[in-house]
Amino acid sequence: MTKPVTKEVSPRNIWGIHPNVFFLGLVSLLTDVSSEMIFTLVPLFVVDVLSGSAVDVGLIGGLSESFDAIFRIFSGRISDRFRKRKLLAIIGYGFSTAVKPFMLLTSAWGGVLGVRFGDRIGKGIRSSPRDALIADSVDAKVRGKSFGFHRAMDTSGAVIGLAAAAIIIYALQGTSFQLTGDTYRWLVIIGIIPAVLAVIILIGLVQEKKASSSGTSAGAPAATKQSFSGQFKLFLLIMAIFTLGNSSDFFIVLRAQNLQVNVLEITVMLVVFNITYALVAIPAGIISDKLGRRRVIIIGWTVYALVYLGFALATSIWSMWVLFAAYGIYYGIVEGVAKAFVADLVPAERRGTAYGYYQAAVGLMLLPASVIAGVLWDKINPSTSFYFGAGLAFVAMLGLLFLLKEKRQVQA
Repeated sequence: MTKPVTKEVSPRNIWGIHPNVFFLGLVSLLTDVSSEMIFTLVPLFVVDVLSGSAVDVGLIGGLSESFDAIFRIFSGRISDRFRKRKLLAIIGYGFSTAVKPFMLLTSAWGGVLGVRFGDRIGKGIRSSPRDALIADSVDAKVRGKSFGFHRAMDTSGAVIGLAAAAIIIYALQGTSFQLTGDTYRWLVIIGIIPAVLAVIILIGLVQEKKASSSGTSAGAPAATKQSFSGQFKLFLLIMAIFTLGNSSDFFIVLRAQNLQVNVLEITVMLVVFNITYALVAIPAGIISDKLGRRRVIIIGWTVYALVYLGFALATSIWSMWVLFAAYGIYYGIVEGVAKAFVADLVPAERRGTAYGYYQAAVGLMLLPASVIAGVLWDKINPSTSFYFGAGLAFVAMLGLLFLLKEKRQVQA
């Protein structure tokens, strides 16, 4: 006797968004409140409090981001094999939360590297399964919108975190040009609280998505042996070229201080950056659902190249306000759309692995990118770091324009 096919009941949307996407967005919002308070001003903490150099900052940003790439690959593959995307996300978010308090004990840049290393390991574990869970939860027709929503929530957390940081900085040290150790310790203490709340929401409100009847069953060999298309591999190569010029964002913070912007103003500039990021992310995702991901990414990379040229040429504080806002436009256009593009290019049963490779391609390039930027900064001048980034963005844009063909997907 044939068993009746049970159909998964679609949960009711929240504000037109699938519940998994909504609550994962809320988790990212709270996590980013925490991370922005604790880690965004790390370059100032290293330089102003610990007397480190731009090369030290580059090593912290590059090593931590690159090492987590290994975990992104393995966690993505494991999530495809066993369909335990939520569990891996819990482990990743939980690990990042557990290491943050150790920033209170750091007294040298090596200690900062160790804590940042641990935080990025957690991100490496959670990122690929989380992105695959978002892609699994929605139809292809709203994939860009869903990733755009997630990025908007994540970035709204950054706005809240940085606004809170600005209030704390103003209360404790006014408009000083250098960050103090006491101010930074309070940022860490308060920043730990939203990270804990994020893990609680993830455990209680996000649901594991079962494999669809059309997909490969959990653990099936086909899910791990099917090869990726040449177009996906080409996209990874182009992303790697772009990222080689996209050094850690720590350098835009140092660039602002290099032009005599005080700590409070830098923090508010970062708020402006994240506001534009959040405002652009959802519309960019919706546009990519209609016009295609490739065109939208090319537009975003064009904005990036122009902004990096602006950072290289900037000589005034007012220009930094404009550039920080424009930099948020680049992020809003590209970040969510690129992840939706990955889902378009690969089979549904291999999304976790694909996101692992995608994020590894980005992460592994961040180490040489940040070291090169630090060396160019120290050995030549700060502007050279940004000229280098703008040039590689232009090369990557040409590759995307002339070499990659977009194939629209229709499966969920």
